[in-house]
Amino acid sequence: MARLVMKFGGTSVGDLDRIRNVARHVKREVDAGNKVAVVVSAMAGETNKLVEYCRAISPVHDAREYDAVVASGEQVSSGLLALTLQAMGIDARSWQGWQIPVRTDAAHGAARITGIEGERLVERIDGGQVAVVAGFQGIAPDGRIATLGRGGSDTSAVALAAAIQADRCDIYTDVDGVYTTDPRIVSGARRLPRVSYEEMLEMASLGAKVLQVRSVELAMIHGVRTFVRSSFDDPDAIRAAGNQPIGTLICDEEEILEQQVVTGIAYSKDEAQISIRRVADRPGVAGSVFGPLADSHINVDMIVQNISPDGSTTDITFTVPQSEYDRAMAVLEAEKGKIGYSAVEGACDVVKVSVIGVGMRSHTGVAAAAFNALSAKGINIRAITTSEIKISVLIDAAYAELAVRALHSVYDLDKVATA
Repeated sequence: MARLVMKFGGTSVGDLDRIRNVARHVKREVDAGNKVAVVVSAMAGETNKLVEYCRAISPVHDAREYDAVVASGEQVSSGLLALTLQAMGIDARSWQGWQIPVRTDAAHGAARITGIEGERLVERIDGGQVAVVAGFQGIAPDGRIATLGRGGSDTSAVALAAAIQADRCDIYTDVDGVYTTDPRIVSGARRLPRVSYEEMLEMASLGAKVLQVRSVELAMIHGVRTFVRSSFDDPDAIRAAGNQPIGTLICDEEEILEQQVVTGIAYSKDEAQISIRRVADRPGVAGSVFGPLADSHINVDMIVQNISPDGSTTDITFTVPQSEYDRAMAVLEAEKGKIGYSAVEGACDVVKVSVIGVGMRSHTGVAAAAFNALSAKGINIRAITTSEIKISVLIDAAYAELAVRALHSVYDLDKVATA
């Protein structure tokens, strides 16, 4: 017997037939003797619709009332799933975030979980009742409903798993695991049996859409073994195969016996490049550029600085999310007098491609192989950043797919075995 948290996203509960399919997955685990809590998102498209209602009523709206509206989508799906389970003869009830309670900070619309008081939930689960929990929400210090931001149901599930000391958190999505890269770009992409927390965190932050970044951070901090699997697999077929899950386990590095040097290739199209030309090379110049951007809550990623031959001026190039490009340019224009640059240039037709793998720590030549592979394809690199387990390059968007395929091939990722 195991204590499990099962999380189902909006596509998985998109209509009544899919909710019935989710209930079959839950019943499969209950029949296997497991103690189950389920976290659900709103039905596909519901949150977007509710957000648009709020914007149509008032473009500048009270964030607390916004949360009250958009949190209702998960309330509906959790109630429907509980009803479906009851109709199948399973003892189940729905829980809203405030009923558990899931405590959050005061940042309505983008709240962070500060604690979960899961004692009552554990008592019910251990007594054989399935808890169906509305994801994406909790209760703020002001006693009002608070939502966790888009993708927050993954975070809800992992946080709940940590709070109730679950043996595993299963994230059911519309894919059957984490792949070496996007299979839509590389037909030879392979599903990875296991990925370390650190690698998954890099992959999620660098463009892989399988898991939300905050959920991976929580899983790593609390050691929550997280399994990515497909909700569209046939529950009866899984039962017949001995209830063995098919997917990717996100776990501690020590659990991975044969670690690949490179685990995967990620890419992000949400990138924009900004270059500030001929700034006086003096102490504090970087602060004068990046301080105002930070004050405006604009995330800066790749940074490259080139000093002129005589050392008098410097060029600073960096990236921001494409959605923040216009705002970043406006901030820099407003600060031109303080920064003292002669020109600012920008480009939105860029893509960040990243090579990720904990094996880089103990192997040489990984970066050289990447640069040689891109050079052989005639792909120019605009900027480079590295860490212990990743290499990211900024390139022209037109070469994105070619770069992904080249890097996937040079590290033999199409030969990675699945399990």
